[in-house]
Amino acid sequence: MASENIVDRFVRYVRIDTQSDEDSTNSPSSAKQLDLARLLVEELRGLGLSEIVLSEHGVVTATLPGNLPAEQAAKVPVVGLLAHLDTSPAVSGANVKPQIVVYDGGDVALPGDPGAVIRAAECPELAKYKGKKIITSDGTTLLGADDKAGIAAVMHALAVLQSDPSIKHGKLRIGFTPDEEVGRGTEHLDPKAFGADLAYTIDGGDAGEVENETFCADGATVVIQGHNQHPGYAKNIMVNAVRIAADFIARMPRHRAPETSEKRECYVHPDSISGSVEQTTIKLIVRAFTVEELLTLERTLDEIKQEVQLLHPKAKIEIKIVEQYRNMRYKLEQKASVVEHAMEAVRRVGLTPVLASIRGGTDGARLTEQGLPTPNLFAGGINFHSKKEWIAVEALEAASRTVIEICKLWVERPLLT
Repeated sequence: MASENIVDRFVRYVRIDTQSDEDSTNSPSSAKQLDLARLLVEELRGLGLSEIVLSEHGVVTATLPGNLPAEQAAKVPVVGLLAHLDTSPAVSGANVKPQIVVYDGGDVALPGDPGAVIRAAECPELAKYKGKKIITSDGTTLLGADDKAGIAAVMHALAVLQSDPSIKHGKLRIGFTPDEEVGRGTEHLDPKAFGADLAYTIDGGDAGEVENETFCADGATVVIQGHNQHPGYAKNIMVNAVRIAADFIARMPRHRAPETSEKRECYVHPDSISGSVEQTTIKLIVRAFTVEELLTLERTLDEIKQEVQLLHPKAKIEIKIVEQYRNMRYKLEQKASVVEHAMEAVRRVGLTPVLASIRGGTDGARLTEQGLPTPNLFAGGINFHSKKEWIAVEALEAASRTVIEICKLWVERPLLT
């Protein structure tokens, strides 16, 4: 597989269904993720890597030893390269039929579904790839560039490094994890056991992007205890928790919702509601780029609780806040060279680096929180979690070259500062 081009590699990977299951408590959440994991183990072995492990939880790890003299190698940090196996639960990843077309401008109709059209007006990134090859699904499934583009970029980079010993690099640790799409990507990846000094997830968007920050994230659960009574005899007795939940949600600020916010704006989002007259539970996600904004949103929730409690004095309303993750920028700023090397690597492949913020979380956010600085690099995909997902061949190739340049840079500038 060392001589295989990156497009063929990517197409081979996306044809393997690895959709994760958000309702499963297993790890990995879907056994089919292991199909790709096992294939990668064989390919890593074929490329000559060492310490190849497929854990019981579906995590693939491996080592590419450095090719430096011992004295120099001791000064070069161990670099981790990470991507995830699974695709989104939101759209089927079964029987993906990738299409490679030359984009000639305008909208892109997908042959498997007349209603699935990648519209140029909704996707400005298309314009810069006019006359160039893009890859889509046939419109009946997602494509799977999130994150098989990242896997292909890493695997192709490893093949290049192994075939060309003139490219000097330190020790590399490779990690392919399951269940990133259901928020459990690093659940069974111990940063200390992984053994890298720094890492990069290759899981981002269009060519040139380096993502150094995420939301700060908390989960909030509102539990409303009411009192049930036969509705025919309920006057002054029934306390309807469902109705109280509706009063609570109606008071949430509309300008702080996902559907009304963008860029660095924060939001609080009622993600699900369940229950009955007796007891109703609202689950919310709370997101902001700073801890201060996050706490402001949570104080707003408490003010809503107090207002609704006054309207329904016989009810019991409780809010429980659970910390999920924090903006990785806080800790990445303490190791600025990790992001600086990524930006320089992007320049070296002929692109203009774009420092971006993720309106969500990544495996890198949790790893950074645990002491392994891990910004996110572009993999090239656009329209993730959608039948309209696509990737430019040029962007995919650039992602792999960027990985190689990062490995070279840590030899040239080995200080982790």
